[in-house]
Amino acid sequence: MTSATTDSDRSPTRLVAGVDEAGLGPLLGPLCMAWAVFRTPVDAGDDLWKPLQSVVSADPKQDRERLIVADSKRVHTRNDRGRKRLESTVLAFLAQLDESRRVNRHAREVLFGGSLAPGAEMIEAHPWYEHLPELPTMSEVGAMELRAERLHRAMQTAGIELVDYGVRVVPAGELNRSFDETGNKGATVWKLLHRIMRHLWDSQADGGLRAVIDRQGGRWRYGPHLGRSFPDASVQLVTEAPKYSEYDVVGRAGDGVGDRRLRLAFAEKAEDHSFAVALASCLAKYARELAMASFNRYFEALQPGLHPTAGYFKDGRRWVAEAQKALADSGLQRKTVERIR
Repeated sequence: MTSATTDSDRSPTRLVAGVDEAGLGPLLGPLCMAWAVFRTPVDAGDDLWKPLQSVVSADPKQDRERLIVADSKRVHTRNDRGRKRLESTVLAFLAQLDESRRVNRHAREVLFGGSLAPGAEMIEAHPWYEHLPELPTMSEVGAMELRAERLHRAMQTAGIELVDYGVRVVPAGELNRSFDETGNKGATVWKLLHRIMRHLWDSQADGGLRAVIDRQGGRWRYGPHLGRSFPDASVQLVTEAPKYSEYDVVGRAGDGVGDRRLRLAFAEKAEDHSFAVALASCLAKYARELAMASFNRYFEALQPGLHPTAGYFKDGRRWVAEAQKALADSGLQRKTVERIR
């Protein structure tokens, strides 16, 4: 007879997080910023591909046997296989936050289910969000549940736990409002990133958290920005360089006992080195693809035969030129549909 596992029997762990975005450059559709937080063995580092290699890979060619966690530009392709690959990864990991490993859910839960969601008035101002589908859209529920269960067992064996995972969908109308306020795309993105960093600080940093974030444009000095984002804490420089900058944020824990610590790393091509960033990249891309699919359904109902768009600049311009009837019939203001920056 074996004895029950005690706290002293468990290997020491730490929390690691990743943050990434999808849809910063398009003309149409939302910007989506996502995050993922894992509890891992202390010696696991940022590379969780190795301990999970029986069920996860960074190689899209292995998608029939494994879930693909990588830069979403590699995971997602505009065909059924690429869409299924992205959906399988996202829903299998989302299921890890549910004891029953539930994979079927409504897309609204994925896009707007968290505490950082835009207000109801802003969502309602973009009527295509009423047309979000039930998930999964590309896979059978039973097959997805089996993949989620395999992932769960592999994570248990490796001592890895997903503890938080979310997305902030920023509709075009909200982006435009922020652009008017800040006058700068970079400033708007930092405001959104600030809210995610504060969420991680408030919810996960009492025991110490390391978060990796993809480099923000050409910026590589973040100290003054972090000082304004964390006025209730001390921000300490670890290193600053064009491709990698790191800082320690230290304050009092939420219960007033001990320290709250957040180590923030801003890295070029972070999704290639941090599993958590790569997963956040996939979630952000999946959220944007769901949003654009509903966008296209809404406007095609107003103008049958209208060719869909992914929203990126050149094709977005084509779509705007072709969608004049649908746009007029919708009664929507331009700033609700099309970005000004």
